[in-house]
Amino acid sequence: MTEATFSRQAAWQILCEFVQSESLRKHALAVEACMASYARQLGEDEEKWRVTALLHDFDWEIHPDLERHPHLGEPILKERGVSDEIRRAILSHADYSGVTRESVLEKALYACDELSGFLTAMAYVKPTKSILEVEPASVLKKMKDKAFARTVNRDDIRNGAADFGLELEAHIANCIAAMRAEADALGLRGSWEG
Repeated sequence: MTEATFSRQAAWQILCEFVQSESLRKHALAVEACMASYARQLGEDEEKWRVTALLHDFDWEIHPDLERHPHLGEPILKERGVSDEIRRAILSHADYSGVTRESVLEKALYACDELSGFLTAMAYVKPTKSILEVEPASVLKKMKDKAFARTVNRDDIRNGAADFGLELEAHIANCIAAMRAEADALGLRGSWEG
């Protein structure tokens, strides 16, 4: 498979090969929903942005620590034919990798990664367990609660939006809308009947 023809389907196959956790697969799908929405808004290559989102944490189960993820996953992706551009974006989503974020793709991945996890956590604590019930104002308020979703780095969320050139509340609203559009695939429709 050449770099030019790497598809979303091929990325999904790699993800499913390496990731057995349903929640980690859903995380990849949530990041993909946000990234695809931004690609459409910005006139970028949606397929490339989807592939990047799906693969960004593909190696977490085999390299579940900061010393190895995503560094040791990168050669696997290279061997599978994933482009330099996508692999660089994946490396740059980790602050500790030493790979700076320069392209709009790299900045988008960083901006969407932690936020999508936080939004998922927000949906799970709603009475309906639905992303359709999550609103930007409540997300901003909940971000101040350090005990809630404590593994999600708030600075990454804030810095990601800023580096991507968006006001935080607008970025949150955009990602909520993208995840709402994919609520069923993400398992985040819950019991919402709205």
